[in-house]
Amino acid sequence: MSLNNLFEGMPEVVGEELFDEIVNSAGVRVERILSQGQTSPASGWYDQDENEWVVILQGAGKIAFEDGSEVLLSRGDYLNIPKHVKHRVAWTEPDAVTVWLAVFYL
Repeated sequence: MSLNNLFEGMPEVVGEELFDEIVNSAGVRVERILSQGQTSPASGWYDQDENEWVVILQGAGKIAFEDGSEVLLSRGDYLNIPKHVKHRVAWTEPDAVTVWLAVFYL
């Protein structure tokens, strides 16, 4: 067992989106994602075989869905995205690091 902190080792500027796997076991995976102005590629949608629960710990980001809807998330906001619901990151705060915590589960 070791004590860690989600805000430890964070760069002040994120040149490209960073993914850190925190937990990976049967049926569940947890990632810390750092963004600063990055978005998903315009040509692609995430279409995952897992459900995704995501929370913003710091900053802000916007998730767009294939049906045209969008959700703006800021500090403390969370969202559950069922598997195979096509989505993408449409915007992240450009002037500060956004810290996402994503839990992928079956």
